[in-house]
Amino acid sequence: MFIIYVFSTMKNQLEKTTHNQILYIAMLWLFLALAPAVAHGASNQVAVWIPWWAEEAGAEDAAAQIRDLDVIYPFVFEVEADGSLRNMVDFKDDHWEDLFDKADDRRVDVVPTVMWFAGSEIHEVLSDRRKRENHVEEIVDMVRKNRFDGVNIDYESKLAETIDYFSLFLKELEDELGRRDLTCTIEARMPPESRWINPPAVIEYANDYKEMNRHCDWVEIMAYDQQRADVKLNNERRGVPYSPVADIDWVEKVVDLALEDIDEDKIMLGIPTYGRAWDVTVASEWYRDYNLVTSLNPKRIIELSKKYDSLIGRTAGGEAVITYFPEDSPWRLLNQLPAPTGTPKGYEAAAKALLVATYADIEIPVRFVSWSDAQAIEDKLDLADKYDLRGVAIFKVDGEEDKNMWDLF
Repeated sequence: MFIIYVFSTMKNQLEKTTHNQILYIAMLWLFLALAPAVAHGASNQVAVWIPWWAEEAGAEDAAAQIRDLDVIYPFVFEVEADGSLRNMVDFKDDHWEDLFDKADDRRVDVVPTVMWFAGSEIHEVLSDRRKRENHVEEIVDMVRKNRFDGVNIDYESKLAETIDYFSLFLKELEDELGRRDLTCTIEARMPPESRWINPPAVIEYANDYKEMNRHCDWVEIMAYDQQRADVKLNNERRGVPYSPVADIDWVEKVVDLALEDIDEDKIMLGIPTYGRAWDVTVASEWYRDYNLVTSLNPKRIIELSKKYDSLIGRTAGGEAVITYFPEDSPWRLLNQLPAPTGTPKGYEAAAKALLVATYADIEIPVRFVSWSDAQAIEDKLDLADKYDLRGVAIFKVDGEEDKNMWDLF
């Protein structure tokens, strides 16, 4: 009877409305129906890591962009061999106090990262019940003392034998934190057929994705530092130097695999803001060896592109790229040669080196730089939206990232 009454009332009301009023009501209903879909892309969370080695610039950068942020990760706590914590900064410094005040005003969560990169030490502590309990207690005390919103665990280079102990550690830490958040940073994992030419019959991992999905409020997947890890993409991209920070196709593989065990609303996609420089040994017909020179921020890379008059191009994986002969290279004279016809922008120096190396059957080194700029970051944001992920976690903000990225948020 109630439904009949509602429709009868609507009919009477509609009979009293004008044509314009009917049109207005129809448009209002259409807007309400479409609004969630339109606003969806903007609902993804944005988190940033602030590294201790650039704490002042990073804190000031995050404070200036606080309206665009949901989570701040001070990347500042290291773990000693015995499981005790060492804070690499002083939170009483003005830049930290200013950032924390602004975060509190804007209700931005502050979740410090506890980092540990020594696999044998991690196993020693987590496999011992008393040491593990003491480690958990110290982390919880740190969080409560500083009134943080939670803690971010970033334990890398773990041994495969530590997998169950690490899961137990997360369970115990989750219980002790209570209502505070536990987030877990994990290395990128790719399909076996992309990692190995001949995948092993048994693969031993150091992280149990299903257990992490159970105990962590969310996870940050470090979908960067790809380099030469994907044998399939190495082959597909072999026509030019290839050692990316994060090829968009590789990142999608990583996300696809993670979603088999981790809920999409728990995944924060890690996005880099830096690049890497490589010395590539160019031999006859191919780019043979890659030797890491250094990590570089976009600001410095732009300076290098101007210094060497190197055009900035775009890789097939979506990153920015330049190639050049360093000033101490005897092969700088090759700059006088024209680039071979069809050379992709940004690869001119590499193409000249390949031409001469092939013709003379010699080896020539060339500098190759691939980095994550605003356009590459935008591709990753689109990917996070495509898979309806919780959001993105930016590594890192230090005052030297591509400033254009902030317009994307």
